[in-house]
Amino acid sequence: MLNAKIFDDLSAKLSEVMSSGPAKDIEKNVRALLMQGFAKLDLVTREEFDVQAQVLAHTREQLIALEARVAALEAQRNTTVK
Repeated sequence: MLNAKIFDDLSAKLSEVMSSGPAKDIEKNVRALLMQGFAKLDLVTREEFDVQAQVLAHTREQLIALEARVAALEAQRNTTVK
């Protein structure tokens, strides 16, 4: 769901700041809290978002083509009915 690199980078920064013994416990707790918080969120990766954006763009193109086709068929029907 979420890129683990973000947590690794955060962990590395926290370990630089807190190099003493008790600080390590704080780092582990903060990391666990952050992971738990992010897990509750309905997040997607950038790759998943980009794929869905492409699917949406393709669907829009198909919808526009179908609307044009329906309009043409309605126009054809209207000219033959009169």
